[in-house]
Amino acid sequence: MPSDILPPLTVAISSRALFDLEASHALFERDGIDAYAEHQRANEDEILEPGIAFPLVRKLLALNAGAAPDAPRVEVILLSRNSADTGLRIFNSIQHHGLAIARATFTSGEPTWPYIRPFGAQLFLSANPDSVRAALENGVAAATILPAKAPAHRHDQLRIAFDGDAVIFGDEGERVSREAGIEAFHRHELERAREPLSGGPFRGFLDALHHLQAAYPPGEASPIRTALVTARSAPAHERVIRTLREWGVRLDEALFLGGRPKGPFLDVFGADIFFDDSQHNIDSARQHVAAGHVPHGVSNSG
Repeated sequence: MPSDILPPLTVAISSRALFDLEASHALFERDGIDAYAEHQRANEDEILEPGIAFPLVRKLLALNAGAAPDAPRVEVILLSRNSADTGLRIFNSIQHHGLAIARATFTSGEPTWPYIRPFGAQLFLSANPDSVRAALENGVAAATILPAKAPAHRHDQLRIAFDGDAVIFGDEGERVSREAGIEAFHRHELERAREPLSGGPFRGFLDALHHLQAAYPPGEASPIRTALVTARSAPAHERVIRTLREWGVRLDEALFLGGRPKGPFLDVFGADIFFDDSQHNIDSARQHVAAGHVPHGVSNSG
């Protein structure tokens, strides 16, 4: 069983990513904060339906089975721009669904991202692009989740997929490709095949996830499975493999797609969430799995 000595993998999440709050959000957009607050108070005993990231959170928290209550392997923190008053419905829904979420911040409309670091979170998921960008700018792995109802349950194993460049790795390769073309990119990567890539915004989260995953035996018996799903192909594969080896990080699957649409491959993998810096790839992935846009690097500049 996993060691309880390691600090927990900590994920901060917004209420709109966790629950289906789109009807309430539309009311807020249309009629303002007072109408929204009145609606939430009037319906505080009406349980919210699971949102797009709910299955991910449920599987993350399930990894605490058998752990001491004071030494969880995973912790999920709720960050909400609701007030504590209007947020009562959210906590009622958390308790109804049996989610072991005890820590939360309600900011009454103020930004939530400054509280990510004091909680020690390695990942932030939110429906608010501005909050996500601010978190990334302050060195926290973060992704924008388009709100939607929770996807259907497919399996009990937690499966997380990552793009490579500008997510796990830096965006150096993407910059070369955009500025000089794909052939120049391949030459660049071949010449530097034995030079490790720099770390991207999700390097820290990947490390924390790896430490948790490494405590379990590899293979089907593990409750966690990870994948790299990248547009790279040979000959640009070698540098990626050597970098992960240098970092001492295990990824269970590596898909080098050479520009093929990622969505169908993520569907086969069965990702609970996929992280990518390209909105084009996110649009493909979102047709099949929950996807988090990482607004980082040259693809998101300007």
